[in-house]
Amino acid sequence: MDINFTTPTIAPPGSNCDLYAHHGTARILMPLHYCIVFVIGLVGNLLALIVIVQNRKKINSTTLYSTNLVISDILFTTALPTRIAYYALGFDWKIGDALCRITALVFYINTYAGVNFMTCLSIDRFFAVVHPLRYNKMKRIEHAKGVCIFVWILVFAQTLPLLINPMSKEENERTTCMEYPNFEETKSLPWILLGACFLGYVLPLVIILICYSQICCKLFKTAKQNPLTEKSGVNKKALNTIIFIIVVFVLCFTPYHVAIIQHMIKKLHFSDPLECSQRHSFQISLHFTVCLMNFNCCMDPFIYFFACKGYKRKVMKMLKRQVSP
Repeated sequence: MDINFTTPTIAPPGSNCDLYAHHGTARILMPLHYCIVFVIGLVGNLLALIVIVQNRKKINSTTLYSTNLVISDILFTTALPTRIAYYALGFDWKIGDALCRITALVFYINTYAGVNFMTCLSIDRFFAVVHPLRYNKMKRIEHAKGVCIFVWILVFAQTLPLLINPMSKEENERTTCMEYPNFEETKSLPWILLGACFLGYVLPLVIILICYSQICCKLFKTAKQNPLTEKSGVNKKALNTIIFIIVVFVLCFTPYHVAIIQHMIKKLHFSDPLECSQRHSFQISLHFTVCLMNFNCCMDPFIYFFACKGYKRKVMKMLKRQVSP
């Protein structure tokens, strides 16, 4: 369907334009989605954390980055019950602006801490496979600790302003929380969000693709030089892990950031406010793509499953011990 951006019939931000007209459907589908994310995400990440704690003496840089990824996901799941209630009530936040800000803080910390630690994992694997002589085990683990601290400080610094600015807004007999229309009138918002998309998505994606493409080249080269390596299936498992990580990253994070980028470009290109139908379509796309992005919380334990040796065996052993009389 063609969209005419020059149509003079425009609904400015302050006019009678209900951006939550889809609340009847959303109040069923979104709570259902987040209930699934809550159960799978919490159980999966807790299992991963328990296995890590039980084997903390054998920790390396890979498990350290994975641990931080798991912790950020567990923190995220603790905020989901309030979001589930919010969506079930038809985008109506009943528990105050302070908790709305904290929920927003936890949401963005999980999102971009997850992106950063997935990027760290790709860089770590790049050095381990392509340049193994440059990093011995002790140097890699000490370096990884410093990187993890830096990532958390960086993410907190980026998201702490959310505690300063109001994140809730009264409109149409409901109080919305952490919704784009609540702060869309900020003049510099398009540039801020475009910059955030570049630093939080485009740059990490480029790094991940470069690192894993170099790893694949190294694995293929090794297989040619040593046929026994190919027969052992080690390379195939490594390639499957790489494909899984890239697919998860692209499927979970790309739709949301593409939606943000294209909408911000429209706002910069067209000086007049967008039509109500366009703004409503963008709001629906945000709700859908955010759900998809948050599903990453359920997939991270599987990344740990593929990346860390013996994880499946350790989980099964632990579960058998729990059910045994």
